Amino acid sequence: MSENPPILRPDLARALVPDLRREGQPTIGMVSLGCPKALVDSERILTRLRAEGYAISPDYKGADAVIVNTCGFLDSAKAESLEAIGEALQENGRVIVTGCLGAEPDYITGAHPKVLAVTGPHQYEAVLDAVHGAVPPAPDPFIDLLPATGVSLTPRHYSYLKISEGCNHHCKFCIIPDMRGKLVSRPAHAVLREAEKLVEAGVKELLVISQDTSAYGVDRKHDLSPWKGGEVRAHITDLAREMGKLGAWVRLHYVYPYPHVRDLIPLMAEGLVLPYLDIPFQHAHPDTLRRMARPAAAAKTLDEIAAWRAVCPDLTLRSTFIVGYPGETEAEFHTLLDWLDEAQLDRVGCFQYENVAGARSNDLPDHVAPEVKQDRWDRFMEKAQAISEAKLAAKVGKVLEVIVDAVDEDGATCRTKADAPEIDGNLFIDEGFEGLAPGDIVRVEVDEAGEYDLWGRLA
Repeated sequence: MSENPPILRPDLARALVPDLRREGQPTIGMVSLGCPKALVDSERILTRLRAEGYAISPDYKGADAVIVNTCGFLDSAKAESLEAIGEALQENGRVIVTGCLGAEPDYITGAHPKVLAVTGPHQYEAVLDAVHGAVPPAPDPFIDLLPATGVSLTPRHYSYLKISEGCNHHCKFCIIPDMRGKLVSRPAHAVLREAEKLVEAGVKELLVISQDTSAYGVDRKHDLSPWKGGEVRAHITDLAREMGKLGAWVRLHYVYPYPHVRDLIPLMAEGLVLPYLDIPFQHAHPDTLRRMARPAAAAKTLDEIAAWRAVCPDLTLRSTFIVGYPGETEAEFHTLLDWLDEAQLDRVGCFQYENVAGARSNDLPDHVAPEVKQDRWDRFMEKAQAISEAKLAAKVGKVLEVIVDAVDEDGATCRTKADAPEIDGNLFIDEGFEGLAPGDIVRVEVDEAGEYDLWGRLA
C-alpha cells in the first residue's frame, strides 16, 4: 500500500494474463507505454494474438518476440520509448515496434536498426503481419479459444473503453492528428455492446476515453444505431445515458468544454454517470490560448463551471495545464494562477512546455527559458496542491462510496468517485480491511486527509 504521487501516469503496463503456455505454443511479450488510449490498442492486439493461438508472456523472458507499443507525444516520451525498445532488444532480441512513435519509422530504426518491424498507431493488421513473419502461429483449435472479454492490461474490476480515434483539433503544441488522423467514432451500438460485455464479465468501472470525448459522433452526423429494441444516437450524452444503465461506474475522460457538455451534468446528478469530468483546459489567459490555437473564452469557462456545480454540487473536475508555452509572460502566468484560484479544480496536472518534432508551436517566437518554466511549474503546483489539500480536508467526517483496487498485508488501497486510477489520489483503509477484495464497492468514513490522498474506515 503506497501513496499515489500527483504526477504518476501509467507509463508501463504488462499483460495481466496467466502463464498457461502449452508445449510448443508460440509466445509474445508486450510492453505498453503512454496513455490509456494506447493501452486499449495493446489489449486489442493481444486479444487477436490469443485468438490465433499465441500465448502472452508478462515479461521479456520466455517470449519468442516482444511488441513495444510506443508513445510519441513529447520528446521526453520519445526518449522513453527508445529506451524501452533498447531494453527489449537487450533482454529478448526480437522486437516489433508499434504505436504513435511508429509514425516515424526512420527515427526508430536510426536508433535501433535491429528491430524486426515498425508499424504506426492502431495499425492492428500490420502488427499481426509482423508477428506472423517473426513467429508463425501454431494454433490448436481444441484449446486456443478467443477469450470472452479479450486480454486486459488493467485489473479485472475496471476497464478503459475507447469510443473514437483521432482528433479534429489543430492545437499548435500537439501532433496527435498527424499521428492518429481525424476523428473517427465507433458506432454507438458497438461501443454499448462492448460496455455490456465488460460489465457482464465483472468490470465495475468503465473509463471512457478518446482524443476528444465531447466530439463523439460528429463525424457520423450523430447517426442512429439499433439498441435494446429501440435506437440510440452516436452522441456522448446518449452514450453516457445508456452506459449508465448497465450498473457500473462510468467515468468520462478527455472531455472538451463544448456547450453540450452541460447536458451530461444532470446524468451525473441522477447517479447514472460518475460526477467527474476530465477536461484539458491547458491555460487561462486568452492570448496564450490563441497562440495554442485553442478556444480563448476562459472567463466563460468559469461561468460554465459554476453552472455545472449548481446542478451537481458533488462534481469533481480534473484538468491539465501547460506552463512556459512560447510567449507566455509573467502577467499571463499570473492570470492562470488567478483563474485556478477561482475555478478551484479538484485534480490538476501540469506540464512544462516541450518542443515536439512536427508541432507548429516550435516555430513560435519568445520561447521561455528552462529555469523560468521550472519556477512557474513549482508555483503552479504549490497552488494546486493547496487547493487539493483544502478540498480533501473538507471530506473528513463524510461517508463516501469507494472501489477497492488492491489489498495487501498493510491495508486496502481504494478510490472514491472523485479519483481515476493511476492519475488521481487514493483512499487507504488500514484497519478492518481483511474481508475486502479488489473490485468491492464499500462505504467508508473519512478520518484523515493529506495533500492528495484520504484515509478512512469501513462505515
